[in-house]
Amino acid sequence: MDLAGPRKGVLGGGWSAYPEEFRNDAVVLYWAVGGKRMYAAVAVDIGVTGETLRSWVRQADEQAGRTHSFGGQNPESRGEELARLCAENSRLRKAEKEWELEREILRWAAAYFAKEMK
Repeated sequence: MDLAGPRKGVLGGGWSAYPEEFRNDAVVLYWAVGGKRMYAAVAVDIGVTGETLRSWVRQADEQAGRTHSFGGQNPESRGEELARLCAENSRLRKAEKEWELEREILRWAAAYFAKEMK
């Protein structure tokens, strides 16, 4: 077996514990979900770490001339991505405040009903 020689296919390079066909299929699977799932989620499905899958996808993207973006198939500029993430962060903070209020109401109600049951 020649480990120093170049390999054919999308993911060439050095030695890997995973067959080239498996790595290529994993990349295609990640691309198929169109960025709707995180690396870790797809990686769990196929039995590798998220970082391993991420490196395979980055390598394949570079070889295919694709741009890197969190949106998968639809690359967006850094400014658009930053604006989208800021809006999402704001929405999540607002939702967290609502959940904190709901939890406080539930704690109060539980304490009230516990006192009534005595």
